[in-house]
Amino acid sequence: MNNFFSDNLLQWYNLHRRDLPWRNTADPYKIWLSEVMLQQTRVDTVIPYYHRFLKIFPTIKELAKADQQKVLKCWEGLGYYSRGRFLHQSAKSVVENYDGEIPIDYDQFIALKGVGPYTAAAVLSIAFGKKYAVVDGNVIRVVTRFLGIENDIRSRQVLNAVQDFVDEAIPSDHPGDFNQSVMELGAIVCKPAAPDCDKCPLSTQCVAYNSAKTDIIPYKSKAKKIPHLDIGVGLILNQENKLLIALRPNDGMLGGLWEFPGGKNENSESIKETVKRELKEELGVDVKVYEKFNMIKHAYSHFKISLHAYWCTIDYGEPQPKSSQELRWVTLQEIDDYPFPKANRTLIDELQSLNNADLIRFLR
Repeated sequence: MNNFFSDNLLQWYNLHRRDLPWRNTADPYKIWLSEVMLQQTRVDTVIPYYHRFLKIFPTIKELAKADQQKVLKCWEGLGYYSRGRFLHQSAKSVVENYDGEIPIDYDQFIALKGVGPYTAAAVLSIAFGKKYAVVDGNVIRVVTRFLGIENDIRSRQVLNAVQDFVDEAIPSDHPGDFNQSVMELGAIVCKPAAPDCDKCPLSTQCVAYNSAKTDIIPYKSKAKKIPHLDIGVGLILNQENKLLIALRPNDGMLGGLWEFPGGKNENSESIKETVKRELKEELGVDVKVYEKFNMIKHAYSHFKISLHAYWCTIDYGEPQPKSSQELRWVTLQEIDDYPFPKANRTLIDELQSLNNADLIRFLR
């Protein structure tokens, strides 16, 4: 069964694989970059970011010596920003500890910041021909259907069974092609809904296909309800029509990105009260809160937010970075030089459509 699985997949992959930019290189840095960018992100979304990133940081040494703000600005809009921060930190480690050569040893490579079992297996197999099998969502779907596993794929038992199977099936020669072939099949043929089984090289021995269960395999139990948060932020203008922005701590969510200061709404308060309280806590200032400028909805992987932005001016105090790394006053022209999370960037786009007359009107 294992030989059938690997042989047929490799033959199919050689004929049908997509022409993707990271498949036309043997550079481990470029392969590593692609694997990091592709985590929880669609291929079509990644391609332009991949090209732009390599234009700015063509080698791991160039990435290592770059300023983090420049790296995050290049990553802006791709999401999951810790991936960019960790890749940058790991590039520094590779240059400092391995003279810029990505380590081939599994233990050394997986010890780098942000590298887990999937990334280690993918990069080492594709770039260096090491026999490590990957397991991602596509692999889980292909293998559970092929073996007819009907148990919950959230369970450790199922994940272990999938890992054991691909560990046995992966060939010593071309392990990188094998890993890519399983993921490729899951991406373009063995899709979550309406799989194209007539084009599948595994269908003759696929249990789910032959038992007409591709609609129920893989089975995934319902996730917990995603919480929703109301966030109130202040668009604080000074007399020069400059806005106050804050740099988030590196060790938190969206670390290293800039934002408009504010925070979570508490049940007993209005959003305006949230803005006033949060700016007092974060900046040490008393503010006057004017009308709402806009409300932006955004979904993260584990929660959703409604971002309510209010115009504000400072009544008393000098802003201090009590919960951020740094504060800056910037014009709407200068603000494009800074990396922001998606919801804040949407606000910025709206702000940049205003003129001075609009600003004055909002603060009356």
